[in-house]
Amino acid sequence: MIFRRLRIFLTEIAFEAMRWNVTENKKNSQRLNTRSVHAGFSGDPGTGALNPPVFLTSTYAQESPGVHTGFVYARTRNPTRDALEAAMAELEGGTDGIAYGSGSAATASIIQLLDAGDHVVSFDDVYGGTRRVFEKVFARQGLSFSFTDLTVPGAFEAACRPESRLLWIESPTNPMLKMADIADLSRRAHARNMWVVVDNTFLSPYLQNPLALGADLVVHSTTKYLNGHSDTVGGAVVTSVPELAESLRFLQNSVGSIPGPMDCYLCHRGIKTLAVRMERHCSNALEIARFLETHPRIQRTRYPFLKSHPQHQLALTQTRGGGGIVTFEMNGNLENARRFLESVRIFALAESLGGVESLIEHPAIMTHASVPQKVREELGLSDTLVRLSVGIEDVEDLKEDLAQALEAAY
Repeated sequence: MIFRRLRIFLTEIAFEAMRWNVTENKKNSQRLNTRSVHAGFSGDPGTGALNPPVFLTSTYAQESPGVHTGFVYARTRNPTRDALEAAMAELEGGTDGIAYGSGSAATASIIQLLDAGDHVVSFDDVYGGTRRVFEKVFARQGLSFSFTDLTVPGAFEAACRPESRLLWIESPTNPMLKMADIADLSRRAHARNMWVVVDNTFLSPYLQNPLALGADLVVHSTTKYLNGHSDTVGGAVVTSVPELAESLRFLQNSVGSIPGPMDCYLCHRGIKTLAVRMERHCSNALEIARFLETHPRIQRTRYPFLKSHPQHQLALTQTRGGGGIVTFEMNGNLENARRFLESVRIFALAESLGGVESLIEHPAIMTHASVPQKVREELGLSDTLVRLSVGIEDVEDLKEDLAQALEAAY
């Protein structure tokens, strides 16, 4: 009995020490490169281990009914998940991070904060899975959604209703890479008593911090840049609003849309190299965007840090880099695009993004196939639109691969 109580006491001390170390890191205002390595876990006080253990357990022994270490059942808490959630909160500058089994689960959890009859204003150009869960799932439960181009002056106000409760922003958007002025839109939304959500998946906390710009909630598909190695699926939400954090914790536990401990470990491990990966993603993507912009087979290239981007100045002031996503429209038709996609050798023809390897995809057929054709046409998702997720390979090899595939397409 004495030994069990001692073990409980030591466990409590160890995890309080971990949380204290994380808090101290935030107080020290360490730079992003340092925080990405150390965020969420500063070593195990008991063993000196630099990485958090993977706790493969579904339940935890209690000393007496209701007397426990703070861990009761793994759906509610898992120490490995705690470390990832702490890292996410620290990197985004929030107070609470909540991890999920996928980015879609994170999105769904935020929408579950709303009540039947509430209305959501969303950027029109969003991930196809986001529009799908809005329109095909939550609209059947009494919520309503309006999709509007938030780059157009007055579009936000025109889309609002008396029952509007939430503004959903992607910036840059998927796949057209439109940018929203997060600070300005947050002020206007808050004046209407609306929460502001920013999907920060495309840029990661290394390049953009929406909470600092006024957003209430930041959502991520951690599958992408945060994990960075295309070997896990996950999601996360970060906030500094206590009542939102409390509600999200309740939903996470009640609905059970949690990640497994191994996925949490792998994502946390990936975050340690976030800084160096994002720097390479950005430099490679910018060079490839410049290469494509002058290529005779390309009609138009989109990348936030190109001077030709409509919101280039906003990107320079709101972000620390353009990210790793480049989209472009080819000359010709769908068959030209298909031959091009079938001819790449280094780029993998695959959905998803944000891994160390370069990927290429066709939004209209792949990631946004669930979006109705009429809507795709309105958004500019043409049959010749291609999206690149530029990896960390040698940029000259990537350019050569695109060049030979473009020649093979015509």
